[in-house]
Amino acid sequence: MKIVMDAMGGDLAPQINVDGAIMAAKAFPDLTIVLAGPEKDVQAAIEKSGMKADYETVRERIEFLDAPEIITPEEHPVMALRKKKQSSFVLGFEMVRNGGADGFVSAGSTGALMAGAMFKLGRIKGIDRPALCTVVPVPGRPMLLADSGANVDCKPEWILQFGMMGSIYMNRVMKVAEPVVGLLNIGVEEAKGNDLAKESYQLMKSAGCIHFGGNIEARDALAGQCDVLAADGFAGNVLLKNVEGTISMLLHLIKSGLMSSISGKLAGLLAKKTFKEIKKTFDTSEIGGAPLLGVEGAVIKAHGNSDAKAMFCAVRQARELVSSGVVETIKAGVAEIKAAEKSETETQEADK
Repeated sequence: MKIVMDAMGGDLAPQINVDGAIMAAKAFPDLTIVLAGPEKDVQAAIEKSGMKADYETVRERIEFLDAPEIITPEEHPVMALRKKKQSSFVLGFEMVRNGGADGFVSAGSTGALMAGAMFKLGRIKGIDRPALCTVVPVPGRPMLLADSGANVDCKPEWILQFGMMGSIYMNRVMKVAEPVVGLLNIGVEEAKGNDLAKESYQLMKSAGCIHFGGNIEARDALAGQCDVLAADGFAGNVLLKNVEGTISMLLHLIKSGLMSSISGKLAGLLAKKTFKEIKKTFDTSEIGGAPLLGVEGAVIKAHGNSDAKAMFCAVRQARELVSSGVVETIKAGVAEIKAAEKSETETQEADK
């Protein structure tokens, strides 16, 4: 298996990308990593790496794709892809499209990643919009938020597709036997929400391709009531940012409170192990990144401030996405949805 990594994507590139690639190549003997970026910069990062000894043991499975042009998050994604044809996004996605690689990982521009995947790889036939799906580290059971920001304005049919793709991902990659799909809404009652939420509810309720668990309020998103939370990208992104901010603030307040007195410091020392376990529960670096589901290939978007461990996990995630056959299973799910729609149309016409 071969995975392309955007070597220059992210706040700490290329060093952490190179280190993450070395870690992944060492952990998975069946994997070859292609580092895409200006080759002289990538080679320099390897020379400075603290993992140089490990690199020597896996160097035959680390390849280089010289991509001298760099697309930054500040650039307009589509225009940048058109102008910078020698960028890691363009060359990397072309490599996947042509069968030279199986997947693509980047911590760089989200817009360029999505546009490149759409234009270079293309959507799975029958999928209206790809969804950026973020694994939220819910205590006890991880939850996939689909969509977490790729599609701000949505249609009910898209929300159903997000739920279906998310269910397949959780089953195949996260090994959840029968994923429960919830719908993000302002209330749990069936009649709650705007037109989009109410129409999405009815579609998901009658869909045979998912195990629908009903509406989920934002306050219950971390309560473990569902394995996949389907939402339009606007609401999903607001929820995700709110969760990230709340967790960060709570951890800061707890630490500040404990450090404000001698008794607090003593209590903190006694509970140090517990706090470490809680922090690890919400450690996004353990997850790696967000899969872009609905395109013809395995694409993972890592966080911009990823460290080497997070990049390693993103590559691991891409490897699992490929080996578990998620793309092929999504195609089967689309066929099931289309067949149900056709059957419903024929029934309505027969009733007239």
